[in-house]
Amino acid sequence: PRSDCIAAEQLCLSDSTCNATYRVLENCALAKTRFLPLDRDSRVRCLNAELDLGNSSLLHCKCHRRMKRQEHCLRVFWTVHSSMTDGYFNLETSPYENPANEEHWKTDYNKLAALLSGSQLAGDATNPCLKATHVCNLSKKCVRLRTDYASICTKGAGSEDACDRRKCHRGLRNFFEKVPEDFTKRILFCPCQDELCGERRRKTIVPDCSFQYNTKPNCLWLLDSCLEDHICKSRLADFQQNCQPADMSPDGCSQHNHAACLQAYMGMIGTPMTPNYVSNSSVEVSLWCTCESSGNQKEKCDQILGMFESNKCL
Repeated sequence: PRSDCIAAEQLCLSDSTCNATYRVLENCALAKTRFLPLDRDSRVRCLNAELDLGNSSLLHCKCHRRMKRQEHCLRVFWTVHSSMTDGYFNLETSPYENPANEEHWKTDYNKLAALLSGSQLAGDATNPCLKATHVCNLSKKCVRLRTDYASICTKGAGSEDACDRRKCHRGLRNFFEKVPEDFTKRILFCPCQDELCGERRRKTIVPDCSFQYNTKPNCLWLLDSCLEDHICKSRLADFQQNCQPADMSPDGCSQHNHAACLQAYMGMIGTPMTPNYVSNSSVEVSLWCTCESSGNQKEKCDQILGMFESNKCL
């Protein structure tokens, strides 16, 4: 069975041969994060070290979003798989366990339904996003973590200097990782019939701070910021794997698993590549970036933007 990468690392470090190989890979990964060019011999040494791990549990380990010490786990994964990010943004494989293998977070909806039916929320039928917020308020954890990120992200929102985007992103990730998905999906994907509801949905993530800059950066810059961050790089790999479009497929999705795609999309929120709804009147989403002035990398830039803007699977 696949072990998580922290357990696999401990196992490896207790074995002298595996330990030595792992130390080589750590140096390879370090050179990559510092953008130091590796000469041919170094590249060969790094690839050989990866091959030397053979059937080691390190080579097949995974992480999951709700685990403690998630960043440590992801660092181990990318240390062992550093060759996968060579020169292109297709990260090929997700460091996260398949959602089907992850622990499912269930909520007792009968209890919630009983609470709701006796309240004054019956009139919220026209605004499912408002209703989703009221449902969140019935859970102590949901309302606490939602209040946390909202207060951080609205502090000075709209002015580049005053809004602490990093803290805002961390608060959003906390909310989407720690609150059961039954609540978070309702809030983020509530179906709207009018613009009032759509406006509430678009503002779920406090876009003035978490999403928008004063000017739109180039999407390649956004990608570079993402690849420098273990969590963002991992979420992007997960998104690419689970939301891979397939033109020939009837549902437009190569994995045929829309729930996994939506979960991967939620994982991108709170990273440097945070997506959001583009207007109050549609469910179209995008990144806050542009492909103008991309020079000879325009095709790559369009691909990054297209993963969100014109992804039939998503």
